Formats: sequence, structure tokens, C-alpha cells
Amino acid sequence: MICWRLKNNPRGLERKIYCAPGNAGISQVAECVPIKATDIEALCNFAESNGIDLTIIGPEDALALGAADVFNARGLAVFGPTKEAAKLEWSKAFAKEFMRKYNIPTANYSVFNDFDSALSFICNENIFPAVVKADGVAVGKGVYICQNLEDAKFALKELMIDRKFGESGASVVVEEYLEGPETTVLAFCDGKTILPMLSSMDYQKIFDGDKGPNTGGMGAVCPSPYVTDEINKLIKEKIIDRTLNGLISENIEFKGILYFGLMLTKAGPCVIEYNTRFGDPETQAVLPLLETDLSDVISSCLKGTLDKQIIKWDNSLNAACVVLASGGYPGEYGRGYAINGLENIKDALVFHAGTTIEKNNIVTSGGRVLGITATGKDIQAAAKQVYQAAEKINFKNLHMRTDIGK
Repeated sequence: MICWRLKNNPRGLERKIYCAPGNAGISQVAECVPIKATDIEALCNFAESNGIDLTIIGPEDALALGAADVFNARGLAVFGPTKEAAKLEWSKAFAKEFMRKYNIPTANYSVFNDFDSALSFICNENIFPAVVKADGVAVGKGVYICQNLEDAKFALKELMIDRKFGESGASVVVEEYLEGPETTVLAFCDGKTILPMLSSMDYQKIFDGDKGPNTGGMGAVCPSPYVTDEINKLIKEKIIDRTLNGLISENIEFKGILYFGLMLTKAGPCVIEYNTRFGDPETQAVLPLLETDLSDVISSCLKGTLDKQIIKWDNSLNAACVVLASGGYPGEYGRGYAINGLENIKDALVFHAGTTIEKNNIVTSGGRVLGITATGKDIQAAAKQVYQAAEKINFKNLHMRTDIGK
């Protein structure tokens, strides 16, 4: 999505874009290089040897490893927060303590470093439904909504004993379950100024009607149908501005993307989580409506001149994104299945996630395989358009929700 947005604007054809490691879809707009996103030394060496003007860090694990710090230390222009600033995402415990300190509305919570104390707390408090989260990076997963004690035991065992997500589950956050429509607001930040993008709404559960386990996201719409002007104002004043002021008070300079995962409760908007990067599939619904050149906005963030940047959006359109996933996701799933019908998509955008090329064929290689995005005069029109496109694509064990935008 980022590569596509950089390439598809009036100045995009002038740009040479590389992506590490990339996928089958990205290879159509950028040159993919076989370097893992976590191999920071190799990425820096590549940027230096190829005279790269700007590096944009996408994945959270690279940010948590301090990729931006290393690039900055070597004098390489990079867009993405430092390891300290990215702690808002890679430590759920830190984020919750930060929100409590700066009076940012969020769910009540407790942090635990061992299985027995966490289980004892849940048993004694009887707070079901409850949410159990891995403290560290879990690549968009590691969150369990527990309806009863059995669910809680299962979540704590997977995280703290089985270490399904490695050391990320060494400590956990147990918090109250919030109810209401979920929404997401992404924002550009230069350390002094923060400018929100259009709101969006993510569909995280694997099945229609928000049933089944959480995923990294099965679709999104933009703007969120639940975010009114009044709610936007509350989000800006009570959450976005307080977050920036808190970062400034902590002497943490944040240059990058701040992602606010929100729940619109009866008491008002509350933060579910922060991300410190573009998140998908929300970005795939938001950025197609951005009219300003993304590179200009990023440049103003790096220069500290975001307060002078004018960002234009196409407010005449809505967008909908539907994720095509491998059957079995977010659990075990097969790989290497041929993807058919991509050439038939004319009136929608196709963003690749879990794909690769084998013997000149595009095949599945991950849980979330493709994101299909379309626009329309309203959400219903966008959803109709995106499903018409999605029906033209097939691969073995394809799974998608059928209620995005409905």
C-alpha cells in the first residue's frame, strides 16, 4: 500500500522504489530486495550503497528492534519512530501506564509477570468478559477476548507457558472489556504537530457478525460510519492531543505514524491500543482517498514543518477493503496455492500481503493473502464494488468475510 501510494501520484513515475523483502504484488511497483525487515544492518548497508534518499519502516518488529535509531545514527533519512517512541506499541504495559499518567481514556487494567498471579487475579475479580494481551510485539495478534475462566486459562497458558509469541508473552496485560463500535484514527506526527487522517473501521474477527478469534484484520471501511464531527472533536482533544503532549512531557520525540485503535463506548472514545506505524487493512481503505503526495507529508514530518503542511482528502468518496485469507487462518493454513483471476480486476485495487512467485505463478504464502479495495459514493456502494471484484479471484481454501461495509 505504501509503495503503491508513493508510485501513484503525478511525481511517482520519477521515483525508484525498493522494498525489503516485498511480495508478488509489490514487485509490480517496486524492486524487491531479499533482505528481511529485521536485518537492520543489511538494510542500512543497502541504503548507503544505493544512495537511498528516504527509508520508510513498515513492520512493528523492525521498529521494536530500533531500526530508526540505527538509520539515524548512520545519517540516513528514515521515517519511523525510534525504539523508545515505538514502545507505545511494543509494550502494552508501557502504553497503559502512559495513558493512565496523562489521563487518556482507556480500559482499567493490571499487569502480570507470572501465570499464577494473573490467573489468581482473574479468578478473584470475576471480570468476564475480560481481555488478555501479550505485553510485547505479537505481529498484530496476542489478544484474547475471554468470556469465562476456561478462556482465560487458555489465553494465559498460550502466552505465558507455551510462549506462542515468544518473550512477548513473558508478561501480560489483563483489562476490562469495552463495548461499542471500534474505530481507528491514523495520524502523521513530526514531534510537535499531529494531524489525523480520515477515520476508518476495522473488522478484526475471522467470521461474519464479528464471530470467532481475532485476526490482524479481515477488512475495513473509510471513513468510519460511527465517527461524527462531535466524536472527532472528542478524539482529537482527549486522546490525540493528550498523547502528543504526553510524549513531549516525556522528552520522547515521535516522528512517524501514530495509530489510535479506539472503542466508542457510551462514556466516550477510549483507546484500545496504539500502533506506531501504518496498520492494515485500515491503511488500504484510508490512503486511496489521500490526494496530497504522501512523500510531501513525510518530508514535512522529518523537517518538523507539519504545522505548515496542507493535507487534502477526497471527501466525495468512501472506501471499503476486503481481505482474502487462507482457510484456517488465524490458525494453521496451507501455502503454495495458485491465485487465479487477478488479471480480471479492473475497477478495484489489489494489495498483496501473503503472496510470492513460484515458477512464474503468483501463489499464497501467508494467512492474509490479498486486500481488495474499492471506492464509491457511500460505504454501501464501495462494498458492492469491492465484493464484485473479490468474486473474480480464487485460490484453494479461500476465506473472506461477506459483511464488510454492511
